[in-house]
Parts: sequence; C-alpha cells; structure tokens
Amino acid sequence: MTFRARHLLGIEPLHPIEITTLLDLADEYVSLNRASVKHSDVLKGLTQINMFFENSTRTQASFELAGKRLGADVMNMSMQASSIKKGETLVDTALTLNAMHPDLLVVRHPHSGAVDLLAQKVNCAVLNAGDGRHEHPTQALLDALTIRRAKGRLHRLNIAICGDIAHSRVARSNILLLGKMENRIRLVGPPTLVPSGAEDWGVEVYDDMAEGLRDCDVVMMLRLQKERMDGGFIPSEREYYHRFGLDAEKLAVARPDAIVMHPGPMNRGVEIDGTIADDINRSVIQEQVEMGVAVRMAAMDLLARNLRAEVSDG
Repeated sequence: MTFRARHLLGIEPLHPIEITTLLDLADEYVSLNRASVKHSDVLKGLTQINMFFENSTRTQASFELAGKRLGADVMNMSMQASSIKKGETLVDTALTLNAMHPDLLVVRHPHSGAVDLLAQKVNCAVLNAGDGRHEHPTQALLDALTIRRAKGRLHRLNIAICGDIAHSRVARSNILLLGKMENRIRLVGPPTLVPSGAEDWGVEVYDDMAEGLRDCDVVMMLRLQKERMDGGFIPSEREYYHRFGLDAEKLAVARPDAIVMHPGPMNRGVEIDGTIADDINRSVIQEQVEMGVAVRMAAMDLLARNLRAEVSDG
C-alpha cells in the first residue's frame, strides 16, 4: 500500500495514489463497522491522545471511536481547562506530551499552523483534526469516500461547494483533494464569503445558486461560521437562506441524481432546508458521519504502520 506520510497535517502534501490507498482501506473499515463485532487489534499496545483546543462533539467522538475499535489506549485531554489557560505555551505542552510517549496525537486548534508546530516538537504521528482556517484533512477524506461510494468514482465530477467558503477549512481541504482527483469544482456564495483571488485555485466562482448548481453531480453545503465572523458578512439569515440556502427549487437545476452533503452541524432553514437534509434519495449527510469513523481508522492504521516501520528500521 502506498502511503508514506509520517503525519496527516493536510491534504496538500498527499499524492493522489496516497488518497486512493487511504480510501481503499477505509472501505474495508466500513465493512468492519457494519459487522456485529466491530473490533480490530491493529493499534493494540499503542496510545492515542486526543487534544481538542476547540469544541467538536462530532469529530472528537469519531476519532475516539476509531481508536477504540482498532484497539488503541485512547485518552481525551480537556484543553479548555488545561495548562494552556494557565499560560503554558504550545511548545511546552508538546514537550510534556512527548514525555508521556504517545504514538498518535489528534489535535484540533483554533490557530492555523498550530498543529504543524506541535508535529515538529513530538516524536509521534500527529493527525490534524482542524486548525483555524487552514485545513481539516479527515473531513475532506470522509467527504471523498462518501462521494466515491455514492457515485462509483472520484474523478471528472461537477462539484459545487456552497456558502461560507472564506472561513471554512473544510472547503480548503476539499478544494485541494477534489482538485487532485481531476474534478470540476465550483464555489458558490456571496462575494463577502468567497476569498478574493479564489479563481486562482483552479475553481469557478459563482454568486448565483441557479448558475453554480447547474448540472452538478455533488452539492456540498457549508456551515455559516458565525463564530469566525467579525462584521456584516450577510444582511440577515433570512436573506441568506433566500439567496444561498439549499431548497428543492435551487436543487432542481442540478443533475437528477445529484447528492447533497453537509459537514455538520447544520443550521436548518439557514444553509439547507430540513426536507432536503432528510431526503434519503438525495442527502448523504448521515453517510458522511458513518464514513468519518472508517476514514479516521484508516488514517491512524496507515500512520501507525509507518511509525512501526520507522522503529524497526531505527
């Protein structure tokens, strides 16, 4: 299997063959997770520490479940009440963790680049569970697996990513991954929520849903990240829903078999109509949650293999 990375800090360094390797392994873990006995021992004897400096019920639960299903010793550190609050630097935290000899470190942090800094200071494999506006690689990988299973392929599809692009690390990681896999990517949103110069990323940019969704195979809605906004990015939620919220009328211009995605948590009636979100014929939002556990299992399995190979070579 071709996957050489020591850490999973972002999609940018991954080659298409590494993405495919990870998704192929994740497919096997989907089958394990659907079996009556959902347990493997590939991480037996290894320690996984989850450090979440930002709250995330979904991602943290997914990583914890992934580690436990693979047989790792999993520890969750509550960073909201940690030594960081008492003035300890991120580097000091890394050195403290290093002394505990973890094998896998899962980190979510509000500042872009913080996870990369930690990875430089520890001896274990580091997985980025989201850093600032930078990247959220496992979300893009689980989205890719969801698309591939629904569409039978992950290339040459028309994919619209809609909404708050500017504040979204999910959008950034998806643009990188879907671009590497030769898809046609459209960004759809109000100009205030699309970064200037986005056209330079090899994507098409639209500020009209009817144009942006036309003939799309995949419609990926994004959460309005109000906690990262410091001004009037949208006139009102009602106006935003009217122009950019996904409803049956807007979805009608996409392909009849187009799938609808959302990374969660959803603001129903703002980003997406509830009936669309719950439509089992179009929405794959629950499948995304299921694929998340399998993808995180695959990522930790592959990183652990590289870790063990490194130790045996050393």
